[in-house]
Amino acid sequence: MSDFRSERDSMGELRVPAQALYGAQTQRAVENFPVSGQPMPTAFIHAIARIKLAAARVNQALGLLDDERAVAITQAAQAVIDGRHDDQFPVDVFQTGSGTSSNMNVNEVVAHLASREGLSVGPNDHVNMGQSSNDVIPTAIHLSAALEVTARLRPALVQLRATIDERAVELDHVVKTGRTHLMDAMPLRLGQELGGWSSQVGQAIERLDSTLLRLCRLAQGGTAVGTGINAHPEFAERMARDLSEQTGLEFVPNDSFFASLGAQDAAVELSGQLRGLACVIMKIANDLRWMNSGPLAGLGEIELEALQPGSSIMPGKVNPVIPESAAQAAAQVMGLDAAVAVAGQSGNFQLNVMLPLIASNLLTSITLMSNTARLLGERAIATFRVREDRLAEPLARNPILVTALNGVIGYDAAAAIAKSAYQARRPIIDVAEEQTDLGREELERLLDPQRLTRGGIPE
Repeated sequence: MSDFRSERDSMGELRVPAQALYGAQTQRAVENFPVSGQPMPTAFIHAIARIKLAAARVNQALGLLDDERAVAITQAAQAVIDGRHDDQFPVDVFQTGSGTSSNMNVNEVVAHLASREGLSVGPNDHVNMGQSSNDVIPTAIHLSAALEVTARLRPALVQLRATIDERAVELDHVVKTGRTHLMDAMPLRLGQELGGWSSQVGQAIERLDSTLLRLCRLAQGGTAVGTGINAHPEFAERMARDLSEQTGLEFVPNDSFFASLGAQDAAVELSGQLRGLACVIMKIANDLRWMNSGPLAGLGEIELEALQPGSSIMPGKVNPVIPESAAQAAAQVMGLDAAVAVAGQSGNFQLNVMLPLIASNLLTSITLMSNTARLLGERAIATFRVREDRLAEPLARNPILVTALNGVIGYDAAAAIAKSAYQARRPIIDVAEEQTDLGREELERLLDPQRLTRGGIPE
């Protein structure tokens, strides 16, 4: 049996692997774009298949597609959505800028699956009816990203915040030295420090939720240039309704198909929100690394869970591997966003021509942040142990506690006490007792670290 079969498209005939479900146009793309070896993300392919499923049902309801072909296309598209043919989508990310190759890849696979004895289903005439790659691919970008944010990223962030909040409550009694410029500052409670992380994550969720409103506005119905040529007047509304029913999200046609095809503003916005989230993750990861540093020569405030040996030459060394992984993932998302920004301004007249790159980078960033949020919560924040003994000693000797005396003895006198305490490596309360008229009991009240974490003006 031959390893290849002959397939034909509008440009002629060529050989396709015998077992492939795709046809000539996909094979041409495989041969034309041996660039990265990285195919389009599975979530993106599944989103295109959802569009094909919806289009078959809409065209059937409009009387444009016969019942038998509509049912066959619907069943074939569902098989793709279910992941049963994920190995049939080999087209490289770095392909034609419209993503036509990926659209035709799905069209050909669905047509092949839908065709059976006595029934011929065409990839262009039937599966792609009422559509163009120019509206399918922008729609698939929005659809896949909205689904991934909703189903993967948002739940991971909600869980991360819940883990942080749980530890914040548990550790709110622990007082530690605050740091600004990496230098000793006024004290705060560990619960307050974690509360800052929680707020960052919560606001990142809010920003993603806001972006989803614009991400749920679809290009579908604009066809080739935004005019809707070859699409039924009701096609756009019905497609948005069908995709909403499929996913549970609220999709609507965009108010301008010309904007949807010529620009990728919502995708750029989402990428920017992912970059902002990456900054949140980087901040939390670096705080954990610093707090864990040591265990003897660093801060040593916490002890992260020991997950693996940290050195091939230094026995017993254990490193903060989860925060390090998180920081790298965050850095990658920042870089991917820069590429999306470049791609987002590559709309020339009626079409953006860097759509596959935008799709791939968005979905990669969502995956990285989803997995990282889960790991950071489960394997670092939920499990670290506080070393309260390492927190107590520097807190007692922290010369910056003298800030609480500003309103009583004045800034200059307080500064002199701080310098003396630091130089002598003595507790601030002992030096203040010597250099002021304040009694020990009063100083203990004014300089109580737990009390100082509540803010306000000391009385």
